[in-house]
Amino acid sequence: MGNVFKIRELRYIPRWSVFLIDVSVVFFSVLVSYFLLSSLEVKLNFIKYQKEKIFSVVLINILCIVLFKTYAGIIRHSTFFDFFKIVWSSGSALIVLLVLNFISELVLDNPIFLYPVLFLFFFISIFLMFFFRMITKELFDVLDTKDTPSKARIAIVGVEDTSVSLAKAIIHNPDHPYQLAGFLSARSDSKKAMLLGHKIYNKAQFLRSDNLKEQFDAVLIKDMMTKLEIEEWTSFALDKGLKVLKAPVTNIIKDDHKVGDIRPLQIEDLLNRPTIRIENDEVKCYHINKNILVTGGAGSIGSEIVKQVAQLKSSLIVVVDQAESPLYELQLELLEKFPNQRFKFILADISNYSRMEKLFDDYQFSIVYHAAAYKHVPLIEDNPHEAIFVNIGGTKNVALLSKKYCVNRFVMVSTDKAVNPTNVMGASKRAAELFVQSLQNSSGNTTKFITTRFGNVLGSNGSVIPHFKKQIEKGGPVTITHPDIIRYFMTIPEACELVLQAGTMGQGGEIYVFDMGKPVKILDLAERMIKLSGYTPGIDIKIDFIGLRPGEKLYEELLTDNATTIPTHHEKIMISRDPLMKFEDIENLSKQIILAAMNKDSLQIVRILKIIVPEFISNNSEFEILDSVS
Repeated sequence: MGNVFKIRELRYIPRWSVFLIDVSVVFFSVLVSYFLLSSLEVKLNFIKYQKEKIFSVVLINILCIVLFKTYAGIIRHSTFFDFFKIVWSSGSALIVLLVLNFISELVLDNPIFLYPVLFLFFFISIFLMFFFRMITKELFDVLDTKDTPSKARIAIVGVEDTSVSLAKAIIHNPDHPYQLAGFLSARSDSKKAMLLGHKIYNKAQFLRSDNLKEQFDAVLIKDMMTKLEIEEWTSFALDKGLKVLKAPVTNIIKDDHKVGDIRPLQIEDLLNRPTIRIENDEVKCYHINKNILVTGGAGSIGSEIVKQVAQLKSSLIVVVDQAESPLYELQLELLEKFPNQRFKFILADISNYSRMEKLFDDYQFSIVYHAAAYKHVPLIEDNPHEAIFVNIGGTKNVALLSKKYCVNRFVMVSTDKAVNPTNVMGASKRAAELFVQSLQNSSGNTTKFITTRFGNVLGSNGSVIPHFKKQIEKGGPVTITHPDIIRYFMTIPEACELVLQAGTMGQGGEIYVFDMGKPVKILDLAERMIKLSGYTPGIDIKIDFIGLRPGEKLYEELLTDNATTIPTHHEKIMISRDPLMKFEDIENLSKQIILAAMNKDSLQIVRILKIIVPEFISNNSEFEILDSVS
């Protein structure tokens, strides 16, 4: 038993061993060839030089083996390329021996070797050398799979060339935790077909079978499949209690033995949509050799904006954030990833006007991306004054400084929670939108003020998906506020591409909204995430409904009730025509609400906020009392 484990630990047979085995095969093949002919009582030429003749055949074959390096390949990964090397080696030796025979016939009137001996030796040696490689390869495969129940038995979706390449990579790599168990196909003509020695199951068989968990542990899909195909096969697999894995086919094709990138399918893979088409040349034109400011640069959206701008050859990118640790971590990452880009990392609060003015005066920005904001609804509902200082006061500071220092473009990141808000956070963002828009037509303005508005981003700090993942890892329960709550989702890169594109499209005063597709029911999202983790919702992982949080609503919107939309040349980007406020009016109300925030007067803060944003109706909040006052 110990010897078996030693063999299993052996990664490959040493080249010198393969060389000696090949030489032994050659010698054995010569002996077998002569034995067969002598048993048939065939008369041999130059019989007294028989030892010398055998030695010369072996020597010529050894020289060809060295020339073609038939021993150099790793036996356990032998392919037909190795077979062709053997054929070339033995074939070349045969040609040399035939030439010697031809010369011998010219000079001695007799060939040195009988032609049947040469051809018999040629075929026997090729067969034995290739047979040795196939047996060795099969032995390694058997030892790799024997007594390894921890390896996941996977079925690969598809039978095309990419699926075969993926399957070979899995078969030939002994160090990964996967074991090929079969193929799945949508085709109906493969019921009895086999591929690489494994059965092909068509979709109908897959759906009818009730014992798939006895045959497979997981289904492997490819990243090149369409979203519809991924969704369909994922649903089939999860319904059968199987896990779902995803493989990057492009990497596998480049490296037949690279399977380390295979990973469990994430909920983000199912929510992703085709990203918007970005006109990179136009975007680059606005950024090249320019000084750029990104507020909230260490946050989920801000940091991605920084990374995308860093690819556009800007002269300087100034990253501002008040969160020390995230800003420092971003600094380390960016300096490593973009060594040729100049950065300046500023630890500052945008609500500090004099601190921000120093930055504008020092760096003379061409574009400002304003992503700094407080965003967590329950926290802001309990601390409304902080939202006023940052979301309204901070936005006011950065926007006024952009106007004062003649920044070419000011692009604000807003949220769908600003539409018909039911909480302080959303209302504060809507007030910030109104202030930014009001500056567009204010006296002496040359800056183009642009706003982008979108829904939840996948994987952002504090968002629902990372929260659910942590709850699932702990064994549950997964907590949802309401069974009917729905949300829009988009990826962080997608959101930031929208911000950059809007910065080039806008002429000033616009609010850009994004066609975010269909909203997602959070309960469905939670159940799918639990299944993707290999558990059964309600049994392995419980789902608890805890009630709507203060200020939370069931449905998010991208447009206000009295807004109209105008299409742009991007089919998924629209302009929202929302009601405007005069600069003098919003400026006066902003001063009032900031004064109320300084006095920590929560009721007065929300009262003024409801004047600024008349459609702000509190929901499940202590501030509902203000809506009942006529």
